[in-house]
Amino acid sequence: MNITVIGSGYVGLVTATCFAEMGNHVVGVDIDENKVQKLQSGKITIFEPGLDILFERNLRAGRLSFTTQLAPAVAEGDVIFLALPTPPGADGSADLQYVLGVAEDLGKIIDRYKVIVNKSTVPVGTAELVYNAVAKNATVEFDVVSNPEFLREGVAVEDFMKPDRVVVGTSSDKAALIMKRLYEPFVRQGNPIYLMDERSAEMTKYAANAYLATRITFMNEVANLCDRVGADVDMVRKGIGSDHRIGKQFLYPGIGFGGSCFPKDVSALAMIAQKHDYDFKLLNSVIDVNEQQRIILIDKIKDYFNYNLAGRHFAVWGLAFKANTDDIREASALYIIDELLQAGATVTAFDPQATENTQQVLGDTIEYADDQYRALEGADALIIATEWQEFRSPDFERMAKLMLGKVIFDGRNLYNLEEMRQTGFYYRSIGRPLVKAQLPIGFAKIKA
Repeated sequence: MNITVIGSGYVGLVTATCFAEMGNHVVGVDIDENKVQKLQSGKITIFEPGLDILFERNLRAGRLSFTTQLAPAVAEGDVIFLALPTPPGADGSADLQYVLGVAEDLGKIIDRYKVIVNKSTVPVGTAELVYNAVAKNATVEFDVVSNPEFLREGVAVEDFMKPDRVVVGTSSDKAALIMKRLYEPFVRQGNPIYLMDERSAEMTKYAANAYLATRITFMNEVANLCDRVGADVDMVRKGIGSDHRIGKQFLYPGIGFGGSCFPKDVSALAMIAQKHDYDFKLLNSVIDVNEQQRIILIDKIKDYFNYNLAGRHFAVWGLAFKANTDDIREASALYIIDELLQAGATVTAFDPQATENTQQVLGDTIEYADDQYRALEGADALIIATEWQEFRSPDFERMAKLMLGKVIFDGRNLYNLEEMRQTGFYYRSIGRPLVKAQLPIGFAKIKA
């Protein structure tokens, strides 16, 4: 099948590459000439494990290509995917200017039947808006389909190639058959393709992300309470996760959720509710709790240093919002760093993939290390903000020699408490008992 994917960001690039891997001929379109030139030359523009292999293979095979020219790319495609940004507006609602702008352009271009697919996360009712925008100028038959993505950054290739489910929202039997044909190679093991109306498909995407964000937030609240009552959230998590009605996923507490999806989608769904005169109290609470959870380590840090961080130097491990991505959108690390800088502290940070993106945002307000241990040199304490695998089994003896203080604030609960007691570090994590340690010389005035 001939496919056109408009937008070569995270969702667009994964979508284009994975469809090409199944033998389709795919053209990606983007207005960013620099990005298109990189893609044409074989340079992938995002970090996503496993994507580079598929990208290079399909580029060489000629099944995958990129252009800035919309009209010829649309002319080739039988199915046109819209994978365009829908950034949050000032009120938290999704901004549809890019989606609707392209939709109007499509109406001027299409000269035969096309299936136009909303792959972007869009508010309920957007399929109708896109249909009307295309219809302003169209002189041929077309259908608009809602086909939300359910990709987890870090495992997006696996999620696309072996989806738990495929959701297709359409009222057209013709479009439904085309979409089923397109996705059948991806669900050969029997996972379902759900056909539903467009509005239900759009709501499914928001509801899924909002529910997962709510689970994370609930466990963060439980962890915060564990801190107060002296319970261990790891034990609580295992105890409730073994209940088959609850399950084990998305029950790991930490320093809040970030990235391109959860914060934006939760806010957008809350705004949709508000516009329909419904007070979605639960989601509003999720938003409020997550804003506080991002910087919950700051109170613990200030408490340790007697509420005076001026002149202190901190190492930060992890800048991406989660491991296996270079995405720093709504990353907790950036909020923590901002609080430290405002308090008069200095920061040296390390991340395996997200340093370049962070430099574009923070510039030279912090230092960047090219090695996790170099980031520790002269640090009064280490803050762990991202759960990268290489942080899970560090050399604690080497760390102690590099740091001024044997102090760790772990926002991702990476280490076993009993093992930490053997290291001599002061170790503060989320919702688990404090591991105290002997204070090094020169730290007598700082409370343990």
